[in-house]
Amino acid sequence: MADTEQSSNGDHIVASQEVTSERLKHDFSEDEETLIRRMYDLLGKRWHLIAGRIPGRTAEEIEKYWNTIYSTSA
Repeated sequence: MADTEQSSNGDHIVASQEVTSERLKHDFSEDEETLIRRMYDLLGKRWHLIAGRIPGRTAEEIEKYWNTIYSTSA
């Protein structure tokens, strides 16, 4: 269940999951995206190893980014 913000009259303003998903797409630089894709091809879902190559990034951030961008569910 996605958290949503509501106005005083009860209307849904923005689903926080959508905001988080959109922010993740823009928070990673093009170089980071390229490196994540290349490392994933080599290492698979070893997020902690991939994160070790990108200063300031955690395994959880990278996994969430990957699942947001490359999710197979439609």
